[in-house]
Amino acid sequence: MDRNARSVLHQRQRGIGRRARSTEAVEFFNVLTSPELLHTSEALLPEHRERLYPPTVTLSMFMRQALEADGSCQKAVNGWAAQRAADGLSACSVRTGGYCRARQRLPLEMVSTLARKTGRLLGEKALAQWLWRGRAVKLVDGTCLSMPDTAQNQALYPQPSTQAPGVGFPLARLVMVICLATGAALDAAIGPQRGKGSGELGLVRRLLAGFCPGDVMLADALYCNYFLIATLMAAGVDALFEQNGARITDFRRGQSLGTRDHIVRWPKPAARPEWMTPEQYARFPDEITLREVKVDHQVLVTTLLNHRQVTKRDLSALYARRWNVELDLRNLKTTTGMDVLSCQTPQMNEKQLWVHLLAYNVIRLLMAQAACNAGIDPRGLSFKHTVQLWLEWVSRGLSATKDCGQLFALIAQCRVGHRPGRIEPRMRKRRPKPYPWLKVPRAQARQHVEKHGHAYEPK
Repeated sequence: MDRNARSVLHQRQRGIGRRARSTEAVEFFNVLTSPELLHTSEALLPEHRERLYPPTVTLSMFMRQALEADGSCQKAVNGWAAQRAADGLSACSVRTGGYCRARQRLPLEMVSTLARKTGRLLGEKALAQWLWRGRAVKLVDGTCLSMPDTAQNQALYPQPSTQAPGVGFPLARLVMVICLATGAALDAAIGPQRGKGSGELGLVRRLLAGFCPGDVMLADALYCNYFLIATLMAAGVDALFEQNGARITDFRRGQSLGTRDHIVRWPKPAARPEWMTPEQYARFPDEITLREVKVDHQVLVTTLLNHRQVTKRDLSALYARRWNVELDLRNLKTTTGMDVLSCQTPQMNEKQLWVHLLAYNVIRLLMAQAACNAGIDPRGLSFKHTVQLWLEWVSRGLSATKDCGQLFALIAQCRVGHRPGRIEPRMRKRRPKPYPWLKVPRAQARQHVEKHGHAYEPK
């Protein structure tokens, strides 16, 4: 790069840093202007005029919306107006139209790339003691997300077939790849909840490019699939899954490695899947060699064949850590409110999803730095405590870059309990309000109330 090009690049980067530091309201964006992320942030910012809601401010407000208990646009605009008054700037309108249009102008590629880049940076910076035998373990799991019942959302994400028209909600399926060491969201794929190619195995195939030789995929029994395992093996990626219930495990066969521990060969399924072309099917090997072990009434399947280097207990202990992905999805869906997206179009809902993942990774970034300073594992820190502390921190005009020492020390104070083997029923004790279910479209129910003076009661 010649001198003029370097000068232009430095001027643009200084401009981004200056705009990001111009007000504490964009402190969320300031975290993304670290040396490792500054170039990516600069390259992805769209051309824009200096409006009331430039991209840096809009993205910061959008990320804060994702973490706030009240994630309404009105709350975000009110906060921005109050911040401008505190900074001695001119008063602005508190109507939400300008901010909503600014959110629509944000490029989806910018948000998704920043989310992936932040997660990948976190995974690469993980300390050696956080890794499993020096290797990166990537958790994979799926979940479902709901969104407003609009015609556009229904067209791309139809509601479950068991729900009557006008009563249900559009439902999307999401598959996530999460770093076991740091909890960072590395990648995600979203699709409709039903239809051809909409299953978790179909979505995870979109994400396999993010796995590198030497990685380990850790997932539940749904992913214990011949073609997925063979693809991972060809890429130099190891896998550990629970045995799929449809497959019978007979420890009397194969090469015995010990009690309930053997090496077996799985033949290629005779039936070619519908999504696979004959040429793709022919390229898969006729059989693959795997290891099956049974520990604590649980059969595990893995490509880690050396029983001297990786014992049964090692595999059992690693698979027990798969539960972290359930906790991470709970943090995303419950703590940040991602389980119900709020936008009226599928394009904005996808953008909102990536904003949630970007905000989630910012919190994980703070947790990882706090854990590094305190000499502990980031999985031992509380995600919700960090969210609460961070929101209070920025609301008082404090900075993660200037006051980082105190912030990281406070984050590291709150540890999550170590509760191995904890069992809790998935039930609620507190009863909901005794309102009947709405079983007809809302407009029809309103008409019934206007005509008869009471709600519609289906027979």
